[in-house]
Amino acid sequence: MKLWGGRFKKEEDKQMEDFNSSLHFDKRLYKYDILGSIAHVNMLGEKNIIKEDEKVSLIDGLKEILKDIENDKLKIEGNYEDIHSFIEAKLIEKIGEVGKKLHTSRSRNDQVALDMKLFTKEKTKLVVKSIESILKTIKDVADKNNYIMPGYTHLQRAQVVTFKHHLLAYYNMFLRDKKRLLNALDLLDENPLGCCALAGTTYDIDRDITTKELGFNKSVDNFLDGVSDRDYLIEITSSFSIMMMHLSRLCEELILWSSQEFNFITIDDSYSTGSSIMPQKKNPDAAELIRGKTGSVYGNLFSLLTVMKGLPLAYNKDMQEDKIHFFNALDTVIPCIEIMDKMIKTLKVNKENMKKGVKKGFLNATEVADYLVNKGVAFRDAHKIVGEVVLYCEEKNSTIEDLKLDDLKNISSYFDKDLYDFIDYENVLKKGIKKDML
Repeated sequence: MKLWGGRFKKEEDKQMEDFNSSLHFDKRLYKYDILGSIAHVNMLGEKNIIKEDEKVSLIDGLKEILKDIENDKLKIEGNYEDIHSFIEAKLIEKIGEVGKKLHTSRSRNDQVALDMKLFTKEKTKLVVKSIESILKTIKDVADKNNYIMPGYTHLQRAQVVTFKHHLLAYYNMFLRDKKRLLNALDLLDENPLGCCALAGTTYDIDRDITTKELGFNKSVDNFLDGVSDRDYLIEITSSFSIMMMHLSRLCEELILWSSQEFNFITIDDSYSTGSSIMPQKKNPDAAELIRGKTGSVYGNLFSLLTVMKGLPLAYNKDMQEDKIHFFNALDTVIPCIEIMDKMIKTLKVNKENMKKGVKKGFLNATEVADYLVNKGVAFRDAHKIVGEVVLYCEEKNSTIEDLKLDDLKNISSYFDKDLYDFIDYENVLKKGIKKDML
């Protein structure tokens, strides 16, 4: 069944028919299409555009179709252009001619815009819940593993931090991701139903009725924008991309930290794999897969932007492609967050190895410079003196804290025995700005 065809003399080419069909991917919108149709029919009834018995018949039929699909009694398949024509055809089969009144004062343009908004609202809220779960996991694991570790810049040991503080950096990243998605949900919360094809309808409809029933904040202000707006899909996919970037950065650190060279953490066997040839291998494949899948979500974002970049108002068939890119991004993001949540929850932190990493990196060198500044040395001179101290340590295969006071005094007379307490790593973490690391 097609929702059009009266002005055509020739049948659609079979290859074109297949090419034009989106049922194989937009069938997942069936629930939202039916819910939107029920709200639309309720409005038609309240405005006396259809009779009460017609309204009841249409709604009962739609509810039966929804139940049949969800109970697997009705398969979404066949020679249909899209999910909208499938639902309408099945409704007409079920309740007869009155089913043809379903589309009164509605276009597929505002119908598909509505379906995608309802779908996107529900699924994005699920992503927000997944973020809330990983936020809790990160906080719990961070609090249980408040151990000192090297902090890095340029992948070189820089200053002492704690594992808790390092992990909580990702807490802040994911918290921003949550805020971005909530903001996007707020922006998209406008009902496009009633825009029809692009210029509304001559029927005396009431958009406030469907807006309230479908749980939108308001109706769209402009009909042309209402049917052609896909900003919300682009914005949410952009937010997904940023979140995947955060996941990927965390994955990279987990991969490094779990290597023999670092050995700061151990990833649970449940999220690792082995080698087909090297029996000793334990590979961080969960983290590597998330890191790899980040590129796929970026691709979905650029595809959406490219689809929309040159389209005149209002609806164009190019926009059918929006669904597959958003669906792919969504279907990638959710398992990535869930796997990362489980991986963080089950990892083991190797406290002693992180402590050894701190000892090897001259991570209290900045504090030695601060010590000298407190003694009256200009910071630039203090910086030079500490550089000489580090060189001396490298020659002697020593750490700064293990040098004898006489050795330090040979480099600068400003050094005294109180230096050792000042640069003790535990004391360093208790000073000033680093209090939030504890």
